[in-house]
Amino acid sequence: MNESVLEVGDMDAFAERLGIGSRHLRRLFLKHLGASPIAVAQTRRLHFAKKLIDESRLPMRDVAIASGFGSVRRFNATFLKTYRRTPTQLRKVSRPAASVPNSGYRFLLRFRPPFCWVALLEFLAPRAIPGIEIVEGQTYRRVFSLENHVGSIQARLDDASESIVLSIHYPQPQWLFLIVERVRRLFDLSADPNEIVLHLRRDPVLTRQIAARPGVRVPGCWDGFELAIRAILGQQVTVQGATTLAGRMVRAFGVPTGSENGFTHLFPSPERLADADLGQIGLPRARAHCIRSLARAVCDGKIIFSGVANVPDFLERFRELPGIGDWTAQYVAMRALGEPDAFPASDLGLLRATGLRDPRELQARAEAWRPWRAYAALYLWQRPIAVDPRRVAFSPSFPAKQYRPRLAAGSTAVS
Repeated sequence: MNESVLEVGDMDAFAERLGIGSRHLRRLFLKHLGASPIAVAQTRRLHFAKKLIDESRLPMRDVAIASGFGSVRRFNATFLKTYRRTPTQLRKVSRPAASVPNSGYRFLLRFRPPFCWVALLEFLAPRAIPGIEIVEGQTYRRVFSLENHVGSIQARLDDASESIVLSIHYPQPQWLFLIVERVRRLFDLSADPNEIVLHLRRDPVLTRQIAARPGVRVPGCWDGFELAIRAILGQQVTVQGATTLAGRMVRAFGVPTGSENGFTHLFPSPERLADADLGQIGLPRARAHCIRSLARAVCDGKIIFSGVANVPDFLERFRELPGIGDWTAQYVAMRALGEPDAFPASDLGLLRATGLRDPRELQARAEAWRPWRAYAALYLWQRPIAVDPRRVAFSPSFPAKQYRPRLAAGSTAVS
């Protein structure tokens, strides 16, 4: 639903994507949610429309289109039935929306505190693909292509409202919902840090890092194919080396954007990389073959990164590609698929952080961290900080203002 599959298809296509029949899917929704998939999708559209009314100055016709209503008439009727007010009446009683220049859109994406935005940016900054992603100060920006249109996003933390302030510049409002959902996954905004930390802090090896940086999230990605290529480039090289290779690839095979706002290119498409001469950017032959094989698999529909319902099945097919080992598969599962229990046990940074030498030992140690091993990995990848964990009292409610440590300039992740 986050990928707007019901907006571009029907129930049968939705069920087929999940690998089950449409009748069984409807029964599951009614059993566990008390409503049909169509009713759930309608509620999501309604909530998103309400958000657009409250937080944007978008004309009501565009609000109806952006939130997936087929017509303005149905849009008005649904609001009257649900809120007993028209959309225009609701906007009059909402607070004035902040303006965004150049025909952009602005949203407040809320999260459950605590949220360690500093740690998230420290992870993303050294991995930012030159020409596509920019991390400056406390702000993340990137350019993207969606439905043959170019757009960009900018995100920063707003402590006061406990939300991420997202600015979107994109010419087609009907895809705003999909863009917002992708950004939520990129920053892992749906995570429940309370539940995760209460489980992980039972292990002494994680206690110090959790005490120093409560609210660490697992960074997602904008596009699964892009992240998988970035992971392959990172095989057996440093983070800086992989970023350099990614920049060369983008300059050689990406689509130029005109250097607007610091963005120079769009990431190369699978079709472009399937037959690309990757040796010209200094890529070893085996790794170049791996990238071309992945690109062809995506072009042929054998590998699809969006809407993955069966992660083990996906990883099994992914590992069949030449050059894809367990580290790459687990890293992709962690960041591209949002799998909270993914864990690249052979990662040297994780072995170093735990003082272990054998990935099998780390795998055994990590059994106690299930089902949150991806979050344990992110905590272990953080730079060690001298903090006495006895000075940080964890409470079930996690008071928002208590857990926002300010870190020294220059702190970086170690993976």
